[in-house]
Amino acid sequence: MWIVLVTSALTLLSYYRWLRVAQREHYEPTRLFAIEWIWVKARPVEAILLGAVIVVCLAAFVLPYGALVGALLFVGWPVGMSFTGAKRLVWTDRVKRLAGVLLVLHVIVTLLIALIVPAAAGLLPILAVPLAEAALAIMWPVERAMAKKWQVQAAATIKRVNPKIVAITGSYGKTSTKNYATHLMQGRWSTLASPASFNNAMGLSRAVNDRLQPGTDIFVAEMGTYGPGEIAELTEIFPPEVAAITTIGEAHLERMKSRATIVTAKSEILPKASTVVLNIDVPELALIAENLRASKRVIACSAVPGTPAEVVVADGQLRLGEETYAIELPDEVGHPINVAIAVGLALAVDVPVETITQRLGSIPGTPHRAEANKTPGGVWVVDDTFNSNPTGAAAALAKAKRLAGESGTVWTITPGMVELGNEQAARNMEFAQAATASDKMQLCIVGRTNRKALRAGETARTHEFDSRKAAADHALTAAKEGDVVLYENDLPDHYA
Repeated sequence: MWIVLVTSALTLLSYYRWLRVAQREHYEPTRLFAIEWIWVKARPVEAILLGAVIVVCLAAFVLPYGALVGALLFVGWPVGMSFTGAKRLVWTDRVKRLAGVLLVLHVIVTLLIALIVPAAAGLLPILAVPLAEAALAIMWPVERAMAKKWQVQAAATIKRVNPKIVAITGSYGKTSTKNYATHLMQGRWSTLASPASFNNAMGLSRAVNDRLQPGTDIFVAEMGTYGPGEIAELTEIFPPEVAAITTIGEAHLERMKSRATIVTAKSEILPKASTVVLNIDVPELALIAENLRASKRVIACSAVPGTPAEVVVADGQLRLGEETYAIELPDEVGHPINVAIAVGLALAVDVPVETITQRLGSIPGTPHRAEANKTPGGVWVVDDTFNSNPTGAAAALAKAKRLAGESGTVWTITPGMVELGNEQAARNMEFAQAATASDKMQLCIVGRTNRKALRAGETARTHEFDSRKAAADHALTAAKEGDVVLYENDLPDHYA
């Protein structure tokens, strides 16, 4: 009996690690299994150690102490993942509720083993992650139901204040576009934007309940989704008069499985809007734009010179229909298509063209989105660490090359891109090849999640490091004046 109890206590200790991972992964069911699989694929030693844990735990049926050894081993697995992490578990009310349900499940299993089959004590560590996943699955609908009261309050606040709602979604570029558009709109209107990446029902409800004040003319709402149905629900609470889709890409392909599903999920933002702003450089969005022109006001946007669109931002120029304006965007501003869509959104809410062109030169950069700054030593640092994706990564690399010019070297530091499903290896291989395409380009691979794919770059110009700090120390020491250090993506420390 005491073996069962001690094994149970050790297994309880191991839950701390997985609760932290659950919090970092937004409490989504199945994500613990996904992270386990990442470690098993990326580091063969972790697969061997996990196999050893399972074998030792099962051996407890004939060797009772095997349960204790297996539980001890599991507390330390994966070996490469910090138990507490750089970002420790924050004991929010949601985590406390999740931990309570997990504790109940664990106690039930412990009692069943203790009373019926004590020799099965070794199953407790094996069942730790499945039980944590079960707790996530139980709490997912419960948390959604609990959030309803805040959503009802937000809907009432929206009705009372009655701002015009501008909604933005897309596979990426949402936050940058939101920030740019808000800056342009503030030239004429009292405008409130949802903060940071508050782009789900709870985040937007909190923004409205805490910050939306009478007299606000426009509320700019960033809307995110992991699958069909979510944005449709958001538009019921926050019905947009103007809606924009920044792009369709492979971000979250791991969850949504196909590009068609991504298009369907993002397009849910459009039906309630009378004006839509679309990136027609994306074929699917170009088709949607043409189909909607008969029923809605459509503002087509592009970053490709010569494209027949209402708004084109390219080569230091803003083209609005037949009129062209010279513009100079701040260095820290990222991808031009996001600026084009922001201009489209400003036009949609009747911001004068003169105001738009005057304010473009002072639009704020968005932290960690192709944000460029120069060190005292004359080295450019481009920070594109947030939510990396193939299109954004290519654009950030192109920006780094422009800053480096003919003589500078581009040092790219990256752990690669994730959540791209079946395309992940191929997209990381393509990026590695692009990041080592000339003798003025060096690639520093961080971690092991995508190391195999990133090795597809030129071997002589590829370097491998276990941490971003080690890679940065190497690049910044070697870089000289005029060089560029590009930080492309940064994975949380629960990744391999």
